[in-house]
Order: sequence, then C-alpha cells, then structure tokens
Amino acid sequence: MFDIDANINRAATLPGRFYNDPEQFETCREAVFARSWQMIVGAEDIVRVPHDAMPFQFMDNFIEEPLLLLRDAHQTLRCMSNVCTHRGKILVEHPGKLERGIICGYHGRRFHQDGTFAAMPETQGMENFPCADDNLVQLPVHQWRQFAFTSLDPAFPFAEWVADMERKIGFLPVEQFRFQPARSRDYLVRANWALYCDNYLEGFHIPFVHKDLAATLDWGAYRTEISRWSNVQVGVAKGGEEVFDLPKGHEDEGQAIAGYFFWLYPNIMFNFYPWGLSLNIVRPLQPNLTKVSFRAYVWKEDKLRIGAGADLDLVEREDEAVVEQVQIGTRSRFYKHGRFSPRQEQGVHHFHRLLAASLSGK
Repeated sequence: MFDIDANINRAATLPGRFYNDPEQFETCREAVFARSWQMIVGAEDIVRVPHDAMPFQFMDNFIEEPLLLLRDAHQTLRCMSNVCTHRGKILVEHPGKLERGIICGYHGRRFHQDGTFAAMPETQGMENFPCADDNLVQLPVHQWRQFAFTSLDPAFPFAEWVADMERKIGFLPVEQFRFQPARSRDYLVRANWALYCDNYLEGFHIPFVHKDLAATLDWGAYRTEISRWSNVQVGVAKGGEEVFDLPKGHEDEGQAIAGYFFWLYPNIMFNFYPWGLSLNIVRPLQPNLTKVSFRAYVWKEDKLRIGAGADLDLVEREDEAVVEQVQIGTRSRFYKHGRFSPRQEQGVHHFHRLLAASLSGK
C-alpha cells in the first residue's frame, strides 16, 4: 500500500492523498485503531473500589464498540463487552455499583462480575445452554500508574508499548498527579489525525511556529529518541527555566531537561513537565476533522506558569493554524509527497514506517 524506506536519507513521506482519501481513513479504522491500545478516559476517578463500573465506547464517534470497565470484589480490573448475549441490549447505561453482578434490563439475563453467564428466566428446554457464546467477551485491560487501557485486538504487547516511558520518567510520582478539569479541554482541528501527529512528532517547526516556546528551549540540544512502538522528544532548557530534578543514575543525569514529550503509537501523547502531565488524545472523526483532548494532571502548582509548559493553549492554537493550512496544501494537484530531515524528523519517519506496516498488515 505505502512503502516508507527504512533509510531516512532516502525516504519520502506519506503521499498527500493519504490525508484526504476516505478509503484510507476507513482502512485506518480497523488496521490501525482497532488493533491499538486506547485509554479508558475517566477510569482513574470512576472505577476505584470493588464493584465500581463504567460503560464506555472504545473510541467515541469513531469505533463505537460498547464496553464495560469494572473492578470486581477481588479488586481485579476487568474489561468486557457491554452487550447482552441474549438479544443485544446494552447492559450498563450509567456508571455505578454492580454488587449483584451484571443484570440485563430487557429479559433479566444475569452475568457474574467476570462476565460469565450466571442465570436467565425461562430457559427450560433450551439445548446446549449455556455455552461459551453466552458469556461476555473479555478484553485485555492494563493499568499504567493511574491510567487504564484496553484494546479490541492488540497488535503488540502493552508492556512493550509503555516500557520506554516508564524507564525514562519512572522516578515521577505520576499516581499523585491530579486531574484538573479547568485546565483541560477539547479542540476540533480541521485536519487529518495523522497530519496532527506528524506535526507533534518533530521539533523542526518550533522556532518558526512557537516563538515563545522556542525562547525556553535549547534548539541545538533538542532531540528525538526512537523506541519500537513509541518515541520521545527531549526538550533541554535554554537556561534559567524550570527543569526536572533527575535522580542520581538517571540516563539524562546532568542535563537541564524542561520536558519529555512521549508519543505512543498511534495517537496518544504524554507530555511531562516539572509541574506535571499534559495528556493529548487524538481521535479521528472524519478524513479532515480530528478531536484532540487535552487533559491536565497537576503535581506542582507553583511551577505551572514557568518554562516549556507555561502556555499550552497558545501552543495548541498555533499548531492548529499551521496543520489546517497543511491539510489544504496536501489536496493540491501539485503536491505529491515530501522528504524527511534526517536530524529533525526522525519521529515522523518512525510514525510513517509504523503506519505503513499496519496498513499492509505487517
């Protein structure tokens, strides 16, 4: 489908038509996102103690698979289909307690908290009943720090997906970071989801697009580090800015790090600053429309307005403006594809390689 050369010095980017083609957009739905790990937004606040449960869609307005997250009586976090195996009714409609198990409000079919069939009225005479098909389908669910994730059909192990982020920022007490709704919001971007990721994955544009941000970073020391299913951009402070207090023995010990910007394939960004975490979740809506959810988790309030993470709303609006212009440009009959800057666009090249492999079924 698309072949991105492994050698960045020879490679060309995805063609412009990729960002505008409805067929490619639909292919990404199953080949990329249905096989990805996605965050269960809000789980850290709603599903905290035994019997707590929360219904959710795998990806709102994109892959609307009804799922249920619950914490059973033994504190085990479980994720399963939220569709009754009798006649297909949605089982749980609102967050709450499920101390009696899962009960369908249509015909009374009941399931244990692990999703296995428990009972149903009026089943006399039914043959081969109950069978495996009467149980709720179980999905893998993993927790990283305070966040929960699931996948419909994972293409790669969860532990491998988060390993390099954990190694790099494992010294931070992420569990203590607290969600602040007032500092969080959704943005609608009139551009393809992958184009938004392209922009995020390189610091090349920072001096040209983000003047205030560029004033806080040492451009010559800015770098991208590539892992199998993720990468991180390391922002080094120019001087006099807030930086991380790195522990002894850390791989970046002695460096004035202002920010770690992690991208986890295909659409989740964890941006760590000395004040805490800005989490970006990119959700495709249409070939040329994307919703980006910014969620702020604050650790040290006194550092909020200092350094590289001081004005994220301005940075986002600047990114939106340029990405929307690029979306228009990719529709040009005269634009075919671009080339990668070997030093500045390693993250974009990495993304395009992963995306091309997913689309070809590799």
